[in-house]
Amino acid sequence: MQPAILSIDEGTTGTRAAWVTEDGTVHGEEYRRLQVSTPRTGVVEQDAGEILAKTLEVCRIVVQRAAEAGYELKAAAIATQRATAVLWDTVSGHPLVPAMVWQDTRHAAGLEALGSTWNEHLIPTVGRPAGVRSPYLWAAHHLRESPEVAEAYAAKRLGFGTMETWLLWNLTRERAYVATSTNATSAGAYVLAEHRYETSWIQAMGFPVEILPELRQDAEELGTTDPRLLGLALPIRAAVGDQHAGTVGLGCLDAGQAMCVHGTGSFVDLVTGPRLPENPGLYDGTLTLTGWRRNHQSVYAVETFTATTGSALDWLCGSLGWFDSAVQISELAALASGANGVMFVPALTGIRVPVVEPRVRASLSGLSMATSRSEVAYAVLEGIAHSVASSVHANEEVAGVSVTEIRVGGGMSGSDPLIQMQADLTGMPMRRMPATGTASLRGAAFLAGADGLLWDSLDTAAQALGPGELFEPAISAAERDERRNIWASHINRELEQAAG
Repeated sequence: MQPAILSIDEGTTGTRAAWVTEDGTVHGEEYRRLQVSTPRTGVVEQDAGEILAKTLEVCRIVVQRAAEAGYELKAAAIATQRATAVLWDTVSGHPLVPAMVWQDTRHAAGLEALGSTWNEHLIPTVGRPAGVRSPYLWAAHHLRESPEVAEAYAAKRLGFGTMETWLLWNLTRERAYVATSTNATSAGAYVLAEHRYETSWIQAMGFPVEILPELRQDAEELGTTDPRLLGLALPIRAAVGDQHAGTVGLGCLDAGQAMCVHGTGSFVDLVTGPRLPENPGLYDGTLTLTGWRRNHQSVYAVETFTATTGSALDWLCGSLGWFDSAVQISELAALASGANGVMFVPALTGIRVPVVEPRVRASLSGLSMATSRSEVAYAVLEGIAHSVASSVHANEEVAGVSVTEIRVGGGMSGSDPLIQMQADLTGMPMRRMPATGTASLRGAAFLAGADGLLWDSLDTAAQALGPGELFEPAISAAERDERRNIWASHINRELEQAAG
């Protein structure tokens, strides 16, 4: 039987599983959509029970398919949405409150107040300011305001963690209660250079440090799947944030390589290698991360993201009904010669560049009686491409590292107009890698199997990807500067309006 790794990608809007073989191919993918709730402005929630149930559902189907196809699963790997937090009862196993999704900004004002005294310390140590959301502050509020959470804590049966902690606790026969480096980084209280929690900051938010999960690496043995759940006892050898898994799955392993993955949001990560960036804190919205940690060594990266791009397309298609699908938006955009003055800012939960401002809202402007549907579609994609270009520029300045290439992946990377706009507006070639929609599945498997299980190294694993498809810039530097300056002026007006 051919060896393979069971890989899980638990994202914000959906969860999927597949198996990955030595040639880097992702097989037998099964997907289930997840509900995301926004009961009021700033609050974004999910049902952790639904996430678990659908994760188990897709895994069981994939395990059966792999067996029928003659593959032997040797290990499991998990990629998850980051900084989405769960509070649960460790006796019943049930979530006690809705999970707080990483897009949530309900405690932005409280974090801003704390940041005035903490940011100078946080930025060089944990790689980011207090920010606009924190799983620890969210949990501290529930400890004070939700009787069921307070009761579970008093009875020593309160579980807390980001999504990898929740899944590992449920999937493993050992009830592994651990957090991994990339996910702890995203939660905002992880000392990058020392692989430990910044407990003084956590305590300042009112969170009880005694219930923190044990910190582990992204790639090591984290537990064994409970055979009663999946029918197999597989070692789980990686649990990593989904964007980090995507970076590895696109073959971005060396300093200067960058990736842009489009999912619910659009993330641009620039690998800096084993050294921390030169200018942390230059932009509040550009964060320093553990790119991944294995063999007791961290690889670092900087990241800037736009939180609502894929979800903005879903909103335009589903909630507003303006288009049938994201594919139709791309097809219509390809028919337009430009946006003809129409501008779309994909800021459904605020912006992060040039400053973090959750009060900025999405906008569509510049419409006239002559505006066509194709021009609106073009403007929607151009707004996303401008956001990516802003992220690339911020990453370079913070890292002190020049981008050598940008590899693109994720669902929207299948849009030729979008990727061409990104090349035009950044002035950098975009390399679209094969099977981009499964980069996180592949990257998690690479991390799980690159110590001799399936591959000798991450470099060996990534060699199977091939050269990809190249999109070269097609506009002049003068046109690029003009379009970027118009965008910057528009964003500044949006910021002035939000502040006023």
